[in-house]
Amino acid sequence: MELKVWRDGEADPRDEGLAQLDPYLAGLGLERGWLVIFDRRSGQPPIAQRTTVQAATSPQGRTIAVIRA
Repeated sequence: MELKVWRDGEADPRDEGLAQLDPYLAGLGLERGWLVIFDRRSGQPPIAQRTTVQAATSPQGRTIAVIRA
């Protein structure tokens, strides 16, 4: 599992998080993982309204559940 925080003035951390997960998961011999992104940018709706889960593929082909909150 990798956790990222998305702050004002920064780019979406999704791609960085997916790439960062690959060596962690490889070291554990895992093909699946989770990326949690907390959106701390100003002006966002309440967390209950913006929380989503989407499937993604890491650069090395691992299945990642991307949770945005």
